[in-house]
Amino acid sequence: MANITRYDPFEDIARFNPFRNLDEVFKGLRAWPWGDVGLEPQIKIDVSEDEKAYTVKADIPGVKKDDIKVAVEGNQVTVEAEAKKEREEKKGDTLLRSERYFGRVYRSFALGHDVDGEKAEAKYHDGVLELTLPKKTNGATQNIKVQ
Repeated sequence: MANITRYDPFEDIARFNPFRNLDEVFKGLRAWPWGDVGLEPQIKIDVSEDEKAYTVKADIPGVKKDDIKVAVEGNQVTVEAEAKKEREEKKGDTLLRSERYFGRVYRSFALGHDVDGEKAEAKYHDGVLELTLPKKTNGATQNIKVQ
């Protein structure tokens, strides 16, 4: 017995995406023929907020604490790190393979309120950068009467 299915003549048009196979086309260009040397790292972030401050957790594995820079200007936060990765494979005294990556990773984002940069704190432990960014208090909110 045949299965009965509902035919929708517009289904293919609704799902039309001319770039859907583009990832498959370029997938092979991202891989090295001799194995994974690691793609350029990216900074992944989580942002949480309470009434007094923002808490930002950024994953930056394999980076030294001294190679991380954080800048705050108003409500704009920028996290920059210099990533270095070196790997050598030796068999005895013979070098079989040497791979290295040097580069900067960068992430910038805006928050809903201005940040008090003087009271901000940054801690880096086990590849996670934790920022505590207090909200700047500019005084009381001013209401403007509409005329």
